[in-house]
Amino acid sequence: MNNLKSINISHLIKQRLEELDMDMDRICNFFKYEREKVEEILQQESMDTEILLKWSKLLEYDFFRIYTQHLILYAPQSKISSGKLTKNRKTLLPTFRKNIYTKEIIDFILEEVDKKEKTKQQIIDEYRIPKTTLFKWIAKHKENF
Repeated sequence: MNNLKSINISHLIKQRLEELDMDMDRICNFFKYEREKVEEILQQESMDTEILLKWSKLLEYDFFRIYTQHLILYAPQSKISSGKLTKNRKTLLPTFRKNIYTKEIIDFILEEVDKKEKTKQQIIDEYRIPKTTLFKWIAKHKENF
């Protein structure tokens, strides 16, 4: 798993391009850009969401999920921001019932426990993962430990 704390999205896009062995002419046609413009985009650590959306479509990979996983690990939703601003005010933004832990997130966390990079308590505290959730993951994947 890539380092989710520091995301260089262009590096990940280049990695996907290599996996698919995609031709630069196809990329240029899709974006309607000259080769130099595409290469310039691929040098940036971050990019506009419209461009990232196009990359996601072209490469058939959800690059936004990388940022979502970052948020789950490093900025979990608090009770205040989960749809209840105050008793009298509510947000018009969509609210999400709970965090979605992907297989990659679970594997990342279990790997930290297995390699003793972090204690169970550190993971509970730092990532705000409920104790019961962490112990269920460990029990479910105990053959790996």
